[in-house]
Amino acid sequence: MTTEESHDFYQEQRGLGPGSAITPTASDVSQGYTTQAGNPSPLPKLFQPLKIRELTLKNRTVVSPMCMYSSQDGFATDFHMVHYGQYALHGLGLIIVEATGVSPEGRITSNCLGIWKDEHIEKLRQVVNFAHVNKSAIGIQLAHSGRKGSSRPVWHIQEYGRYADEAAGGWPQRVFGPSPVPFDEDSWTPQEMSLEDIHRVQQNFVDAAVRADKAGFDVIEIHSAHGYLVHEFLSPISNKRTDDYGGSFKNRIRFIVEIVQAIREVWPQEKPLFVRISVTDWVQQSEEIPTGGWTEEESIELAKLLSDVGVDLIDCSSSGSSPKQEIPLGPGYQVRFSTSIKNEVPGIFTGAVGLITDPVQANNILEESKADLVFLARTLLRQPSFVLDAAVKLNVFAQYLHQYERGRNKTKYSFT
Repeated sequence: MTTEESHDFYQEQRGLGPGSAITPTASDVSQGYTTQAGNPSPLPKLFQPLKIRELTLKNRTVVSPMCMYSSQDGFATDFHMVHYGQYALHGLGLIIVEATGVSPEGRITSNCLGIWKDEHIEKLRQVVNFAHVNKSAIGIQLAHSGRKGSSRPVWHIQEYGRYADEAAGGWPQRVFGPSPVPFDEDSWTPQEMSLEDIHRVQQNFVDAAVRADKAGFDVIEIHSAHGYLVHEFLSPISNKRTDDYGGSFKNRIRFIVEIVQAIREVWPQEKPLFVRISVTDWVQQSEEIPTGGWTEEESIELAKLLSDVGVDLIDCSSSGSSPKQEIPLGPGYQVRFSTSIKNEVPGIFTGAVGLITDPVQANNILEESKADLVFLARTLLRQPSFVLDAAVKLNVFAQYLHQYERGRNKTKYSFT
């Protein structure tokens, strides 16, 4: 094989790779790919790079972590390579791999991804390498399901119910939480975690962070949202403890703060650390829940403390602690949370997520300084080409993968 034949052709991509804004050439214009002499100046913020620590993202779009329930014994499969790979091919700035269990019982279902043993690293590294060779950054969400563990994949719920017993591959006797309070009347009652359990799980997060670094991930996101274990410690709905990990705000945040501090010790300083939180539980105040659960005001105070111990970005989601939640769904319904934290916690980055479905909407969130990144979820399941489509809508000439260049929309028909 000649040197030319063996050359890494991915490195010949213009700009920062697929999904990055580039200057069109005369050939691009003559072939009808664009009529522009150049891109808007300044670029729409959706296509402006962002540097966090030593990581530069080529644009401001993020694949939000979404459970895929397609793993075997925690191992990534061919599905994960294809699923995450498609987003690298289509130019997403940052891909965050789904909630990944830091222990076997930390998974939501038996089909969820895991990172509790060294053997998981190699398959994850293959996914990472594919993202990198196509010039997308990639992170992983480290998670523990807590009292919501031993569940079933979403497509099995209607037929078999939400929760999995031993016969269905579940682990109802090993479901843990800060307190023995079930999520609802049908769910497992968790075992109250002892101090030994707490420290063991915290170490599970640290060990998982080490494995994530060995796999080559650029970013870690700690899952502290949606009613899973770390969020369970934050919310008085699920945390009824009377020791150092329950009661006061200071005690309820202790679990996540200690996890962050320990991970920051082993996670390279040049790599960003994100935390996803549910900014509010969306529960009304009542005699049973006087505070209404975890609140936006508490989230702002938590974000200040997390910033002090090395967190770079707060991914601002909501809900998940109670079936009594009342969520005012609508386009961008959670954006105000990223805005409030961004405004109240100087120096920290924020991510907006939730019913962000349109390129103009996404760009306006950034232009109006309501967030620094937009996290896209179900929109990307429908439209993995969101970034390239957004470029057309925002009049940006964006780089395509060389192999996909012929699929670029033309303004005229030409064979030149």
